[in-house]
Amino acid sequence: MHFRSILGKKIKYYCKVFKMSKGVFITATGTDVGKTYISALLVKKLKQQGINAGYYKAALSGGVMIDGNIVAGDAEYVLKMSKIDKNPNDYVSYIFKLSASPHLAAQFENTEILMSKIVNDFEGIKNEFDYVTIEGSGGIICPIFIGEKPIMLIDIIKQLNLDIIIVSNSELGTINSTMLTVEYAKQNHINIKAIILNNFDSNNIIHIDNKRVIKELSRLTVYTCGTNVKDCEISLEDILNFYTDV
Repeated sequence: MHFRSILGKKIKYYCKVFKMSKGVFITATGTDVGKTYISALLVKKLKQQGINAGYYKAALSGGVMIDGNIVAGDAEYVLKMSKIDKNPNDYVSYIFKLSASPHLAAQFENTEILMSKIVNDFEGIKNEFDYVTIEGSGGIICPIFIGEKPIMLIDIIKQLNLDIIIVSNSELGTINSTMLTVEYAKQNHINIKAIILNNFDSNNIIHIDNKRVIKELSRLTVYTCGTNVKDCEISLEDILNFYTDV
């Protein structure tokens, strides 16, 4: 039997016996950088190895309307890619139609976002899955709710006690945006597991140099992901190391 298949079965067994869950939070340098795409690749790879892996997102704006019903598009994408045949709306706490920052979408729909609901929903997700990939909204400095009890994205990361992966684009300018995100996370005592450069072209000198410089400046492991690849190129062993007990 293949080593990875054996490893996946052992992980599934121990998680079931000891009732433990592991998680990692996927954030990014901005909107539309590739958080959902990377989340889907990670969940898919874990599922392919027989690991009970799942997905969660606290707040999603820009939900799609299908037959008069709003659907959490990001969750739907992840579940379809990883072949999880379940209702995507069950894995997102707040779904808004307006494509805007969650705080504005919530204001537009007169909805209060509560940390208590996010925590309770996440507890339910943990009970369902052994490995949970949690996707953030926008970039790391994203207001989730502005009101009597304001919530920033980083508050969710801290409340759920998660380490993060930073998804960045590979293009010109990513050194600045990536390092600002790294420094913000460090200042807020958030542990960074890795950086993933999305849309990476191994023949592009700028992409190659960006990876080198970011690795040198951040002193973090920097992975790359090509455009529209169907499978994650990061090893299973490295992926498993992204996730910590939650």
